[in-house]
Amino acid sequence: MLKSYRHLNSGTCSKSVTITYDEETHIIDKVQFEYGCPGNTIGVAKLCEGRKLEEIHDILKNVKCGYKPTSCPDQLALAIEDILK
Repeated sequence: MLKSYRHLNSGTCSKSVTITYDEETHIIDKVQFEYGCPGNTIGVAKLCEGRKLEEIHDILKNVKCGYKPTSCPDQLALAIEDILK
């Protein structure tokens, strides 16, 4: 069964990220960022489709955006942490 989770981002240009995923298999169906750099957020979202939550978390956790302590991909990883709790 598909389930959606919306995470309010902090410290990034994007305001939030919504992840739609299969609750049983943890396979990501869709990722959608609200605002942010379109090329980057759309690209990251497309790369996530069809992959497991855990895999994407491990790849994107602690990715920084320039001098900022976080990034849109890092916020996506934090959203995944919330889902997996």
